[in-house]
Formats: sequence, C-alpha cells, structure tokens
Amino acid sequence: MKTIDELLAEGVKGKRVFVRADLNVPLAEGSITDDGRIRAVRPTIAKLAESGARVIVASHLGRPKGAPDPAFTLAPAAKRLGELLGKDVAFATDTVGDSAKETVAALTDGQVAVIENLRFNAGETSKDDAERGAFADRLAELADVY
Repeated sequence: MKTIDELLAEGVKGKRVFVRADLNVPLAEGSITDDGRIRAVRPTIAKLAESGARVIVASHLGRPKGAPDPAFTLAPAAKRLGELLGKDVAFATDTVGDSAKETVAALTDGQVAVIENLRFNAGETSKDDAERGAFADRLAELADVY
C-alpha cells in the first residue's frame, strides 16, 4: 500500500483514488455527536482532491447485519466531510451497485464521493474468502489507485 506522499509524487490528477477511511462516528438520531474521525481523515482527502484526484471514500459504520439499515447510513458523515472540506461531497446510496458506479463515473478532477456503509454488503464481513474476495474485487473496480 502506498503512502499519500508516494501517490502525490506519482501524480493523481484525473485518477480515481480509493481511500478506506475511518468514518465510524457516533450518531444520535441521525446526527453526528463527535466528528473527530472525519476531521482526522480530512487532510488526506483534501490533499488528494487539491492534487486533482477523483477521491472515492469508503468506510463502515456500526454493525449492521450485512444489509442496508438506515440507522447506519454514512450520509451524515458524507455531509460533514463536505462541510469540513468546504465543497460538495457526492454520496452513493450503495457500495458496488449502480449508485456507486454512477456516482464515481460522474466525478471530475478534485471531486470527492463517499460510498455507502461497506457493512451493508455481506461480503465485507463474510468469513468465506471467495465472498470477501469478490466484494473486494468489485470495490477495486471503482478506482484506478487504492
């Protein structure tokens, strides 16, 4: 895995860069109660975006049971990330489906997207290596660099 400095040295302008971040923030009634983890990843995402990358941010949140659960959506984290970056952040309502593909395809240089909670997909926590691998492969297809 490459460091941010190595990626920037190679050049990321126009490339879709996949960032696995820790956006597992505490929520109360859909509102973030502590945005420290989002603040911690903001500098990395900002550097990539400022360098012209098309940044795809992925994370998990809580412990949903491998299926969508509105109580664990990353939408509030995506909104807060946008506020901290001072720019709109796109949000995909799934992990590797049509919404993720369309959201990523619509990114232009310097834009950021967050894809929905990875744990909404059973492949994220599966004990079956083939299932986990298939999910990882589908995530990798979203990006040029990870």
